[in-house]
Amino acid sequence: MSMIKGKNTKPEIIVRKYLFHCGFRFRVNVKRLPGTPDIVLRKYKTAIFVNGCFWHGHEGCPEFRPPRTRVEWWTEKLNRNKARDARVREELRAMGWNTMVIWECQLKPKERQATLENVVRLLEKTYVESTYHAKFTPAYPLLEEEELPKVAEEEECYGVVDD
Repeated sequence: MSMIKGKNTKPEIIVRKYLFHCGFRFRVNVKRLPGTPDIVLRKYKTAIFVNGCFWHGHEGCPEFRPPRTRVEWWTEKLNRNKARDARVREELRAMGWNTMVIWECQLKPKERQATLENVVRLLEKTYVESTYHAKFTPAYPLLEEEELPKVAEEEECYGVVDD
C-alpha cells in the first residue's frame, strides 16, 4: 500500500484543470486544515475532497468492489476510512468551511462534464449566498410600517384659491 499514490491523482488533476480553466484559484493539499483537503478555495471557504471509490468505500458504486481476500481486515479498514472522512468534514464545517466530495466514478467520461459544471454552480451559489448575507444584513433593526416616521405633509393645494 506504500505504492498507492495519494496526491496529484488523475481525478484530482481533472478537477483542478477544470476549475483553473473556469477562473478559480486554489491551493492543493493544505496541511493546516483537518484531513489535508485535495483542493482549497479560500475565497469560497470551500474544501474539496476528490475520493477514490475503492479507498473511501463508495457505497452503491460499480467501481467499488470489496476485496475477496482478508475480508474482515478490509471491512475494518474501509469503515475506519469512512469514519475518518465523516469526522474531518464535520471538523471543517465546525470551522466554518463548506465541504464537497467528488467521487472518482463521477469523473468518468460519461458523467464528467455534468459533475464539473455542478461543482462550479455550487461554488458560485455558495459565494453569492455568503457575500449577500454579509453585505445585506442590516446593522439596525427593521422598523414595522406603523413605526416609520412620516416625512411628507398632508396634501395641500398651493396656488389654488377656494371661493
